[in-house]
Amino acid sequence: MIRSATFTATRTAAAGLTAAVALLAGCTVEAAPAPDEGPIHPGVDAVFADLDRDDGPGAAVGVLLDGEVVHRAGYGIAHMDHAIPITPQTVFDIASISKQFGALSALLLEEEGRLDLDADVRSYVEEVPDFGAVITPRHLVHHTSGIRDWPHAMLMGGVTYTDVISFEKILRMLYQQEDLDFAPGAEYSYSNTGYNLLARIIEVQSGESFRAYAAGRIFRPLGMEHTHFSDDYLEIVPGRAESYAPDGEGGWRRVVNQLTALASSSLNTTVDDFLLWMRNYEEGTVGGGGLLERMVQPGTLNDGEELGYAYGLAVGEYRGLPTIGHGGSWAGFRTNFVRFPRQNLSVVVFCNVSDCDAAGRARRTAEVFLEAEMGPPPEESPDEEDAEPTTLTAAQLRTYAGTYRSPELDSTYEIVVRGGELVARHWRNADATLTPSGDDEFDGDRSWLPRVRFERDAGGRVERMTVTGSRVRNLRFERVR
Repeated sequence: MIRSATFTATRTAAAGLTAAVALLAGCTVEAAPAPDEGPIHPGVDAVFADLDRDDGPGAAVGVLLDGEVVHRAGYGIAHMDHAIPITPQTVFDIASISKQFGALSALLLEEEGRLDLDADVRSYVEEVPDFGAVITPRHLVHHTSGIRDWPHAMLMGGVTYTDVISFEKILRMLYQQEDLDFAPGAEYSYSNTGYNLLARIIEVQSGESFRAYAAGRIFRPLGMEHTHFSDDYLEIVPGRAESYAPDGEGGWRRVVNQLTALASSSLNTTVDDFLLWMRNYEEGTVGGGGLLERMVQPGTLNDGEELGYAYGLAVGEYRGLPTIGHGGSWAGFRTNFVRFPRQNLSVVVFCNVSDCDAAGRARRTAEVFLEAEMGPPPEESPDEEDAEPTTLTAAQLRTYAGTYRSPELDSTYEIVVRGGELVARHWRNADATLTPSGDDEFDGDRSWLPRVRFERDAGGRVERMTVTGSRVRNLRFERVR
């Protein structure tokens, strides 16, 4: 098996160095044992064969079927600088898979009588702005609060994903938000910020840090000894994987992770620990049957429409079989957890490289065990045709030129005409070209300025621009006169 050869070579080299040092010291040593793995299922091994290497990052994988571990293995390298292999004990940042633990923490606190999921969040955290509408913890759990998602908003403000993004900074950004994207409960829009506020509410009501509450009520009772929410990006975590992305030249580059986004992300754990969590869905050691049943109940909108999102878990189906689960993406980490409750099969995939396709590999792993029960594979959606472009003269473009500032983000953009195009300039972000798409509307070529709309005063003069993306709507930048 390639993986065995990879690990053996790496371990043999390390053991040889240890033995040489020991001989010089007059000692005798035994060669380091191979990593603890297994059982290994050949069908799952095939899904990850391309990651079974000693010269690139990879993945850790765990599969639980009817309460039994049927596959448990690591593929590739956890730390490229030191050629440390990935094993089931390697610690990963699992990104948004973390949300189910934030939701369960809220349910546990509610069970203790210290949290009302239908109370006004401002009764718990007074720093939250008064938006003129009541936001509840239940809105936060189901992504129906209307609170802007911080990754997009921070990018517009010039904060890159590799910057230090702390829990405190995220909350400060929330406390400066001026408007909601929509009325609470009216729509669904994924918001990491909502889960970060949920973590702060849990801290206020429990009297301890969110990290400590989750550890005491969830991780320690399950024996998840190598699991914690990261609240210090400088903390040393033994056995932790670095994250990577392709460098475009056949190699890899490190992607720095300095995020501490409690409840929404930033959970450090191993496949071995997560197998204990997956078994908890079957045994109910933490939360019992009642809370675990609630966790998979979808939320609803004000008009009664049922969502595909429950308590930190997406509820859906794959090839005709019901599923619950969640994906995660941050830095170079790509993660996925999927459970088929009727078949009692759970799969977890933790990758430390951005092009891993953790979700696709998790589904293909499930197919190894459930193919006979599944319906036909999903069809690929056809590509949409491009719309006819809108053209503007240089004189028309110049009417938009100027300086625009967002007090909410404390950030400024300069809109200029250059080479017959409208360009948005920011001192920290790369220039973004704005392409006309309609009356006073433009599409940006950068992720932080996807859609821009300019608004005019009664005299027809442009007085502001608003930016809208998938999780931020109509964020205002006022023109500086």
